[in-house]
Amino acid sequence: MKNLIIIPTYNERKNIAPLIREIFAITPDMYVMVVDDNSPDKTYELVQELMISWTRLSLLLREKKEGLRKAYVHAFEKALNDVEVGNIIMMDADFSHDPKYIPKFLEVLNNFDAVVGSRYAPAGGTEGWALWRRLLSRYGNKYARSVIGLPVHDCTGGFNAMRTSILRNINLDDLDMSGYAFLIELKYLLWKSGARLTEIPIIFKNRREEKSKMSSHIIREGLLAPWYIRKKKYNFHD
Repeated sequence: MKNLIIIPTYNERKNIAPLIREIFAITPDMYVMVVDDNSPDKTYELVQELMISWTRLSLLLREKKEGLRKAYVHAFEKALNDVEVGNIIMMDADFSHDPKYIPKFLEVLNNFDAVVGSRYAPAGGTEGWALWRRLLSRYGNKYARSVIGLPVHDCTGGFNAMRTSILRNINLDDLDMSGYAFLIELKYLLWKSGARLTEIPIIFKNRREEKSKMSSHIIREGLLAPWYIRKKKYNFHD
């Protein structure tokens, strides 16, 4: 069985090589798929060079930047077409998600269908965020959780793992939210499809190479998305 990490990239040339080296140093048997949205800094060309040294590394090159959801859905579809892939881990390319947690994700997947890397579980946290950002994220997650009833503390986190068997239960076409809201919707669908869902504490580190961005659009989306998800009718596979 293959364990696959999916890493979406857009202009991550400075980060991708060190990240891949660290992943394979910690978990040499892991498979890694980089999903690049045709980065102007040619991240994909560097990945192609790295593939010569690491045969478990692959590249899914997309035509243009279309956001996190479309990148992940495309990668999910490709992964589900490989019957050998048993587990998937989602993580960012900028080192905000520490590869040291990968073995713990895999360990917990032995007993659960999906695992959330949680900043807000006991012993979880964030580093490098201003106070306002920490408060906005923490209370935004409490708000989303109260609306949709998701049984984890971190609804918007992007460091997650799941069995492909549970991912097959959801209709990927039902995922239509963007940005952070996509991550809420994905967790909600996994949970509603019957996934045994749990969380592990992680320390989220602020981006090393650039400052994180928070816009009024993201905040507004965070307020409206949980209600949209709660009211929407979803279809699940048998």
